[in-house]
Amino acid sequence: MAEYNKLSKVTYNPKVRSWRFRVKLHRIYPFYSYVTNSGPYYNYILADEDGYKMEMTTYGDYENFRGLEREEGRWVEIFVVEVERAIPCFQPTSSPFRLNATRCTQVRIIEPLNNRLFFDFKSIHAIPHMHWRDLRYPIDTMGVVFNTEAHLDAPTGPRMEFYIRDNIDHQIKCVVTGNQAYAFRDGLDHMSAEGRRQVIVVLKMWRVRESMSYFGPPDIWLETEGGFADFRFNPRLPEVEEFRQSLLNSDPYVQKYGVEGLL
Repeated sequence: MAEYNKLSKVTYNPKVRSWRFRVKLHRIYPFYSYVTNSGPYYNYILADEDGYKMEMTTYGDYENFRGLEREEGRWVEIFVVEVERAIPCFQPTSSPFRLNATRCTQVRIIEPLNNRLFFDFKSIHAIPHMHWRDLRYPIDTMGVVFNTEAHLDAPTGPRMEFYIRDNIDHQIKCVVTGNQAYAFRDGLDHMSAEGRRQVIVVLKMWRVRESMSYFGPPDIWLETEGGFADFRFNPRLPEVEEFRQSLLNSDPYVQKYGVEGLL
């Protein structure tokens, strides 16, 4: 398995090009060169699994990048890329550096939601007890979906609210917004149309939100942020099958009605 660099750990050294990144194509913007009257070229806003963002630019019609401009939202591996200092006042992210893709840069689309090596699962009952430093970073978790509410016509934008629970009676509220709200609704409707009573959802890179309460412990929920959160219903992961088996062994409702296995 390849070792990957964190975007937040990037340093500037013109002689070093052996960077390896596993990132999501958060946003993609075309641009044209008015000096050479050529283009389009592309700016890619990358987000890693800590939610840190950095810009990457291509200045040529490189074979390895053809068609990548249509893959916004996908995860990729990037190898052999140059690091430059970001231009003050012009960088679209807060990083002091930017990446420059060359003809030698390698890029490959990956599917992390079907690969256990891309997950660091946190149990639902452990989330409220996590250290505040860890809560600054997106987390991965899973649970059985219930109490779903659609607010697709909300003035602040479409959102879906739902809860997930584990096999020992812990639960947490989740909020998915924007276009992902429609995707969540459609995916869950598809599961329901097939007669599936209990559905396991895996959440990747969701933000932990917290609001103080004067009458008890803080309210904690999970939320998508900035478009780099993902979810998947019943992915083919050993952890999901293990979770399903634990539900069958300990949950009276699941023992009666069952829970969907792997697709």
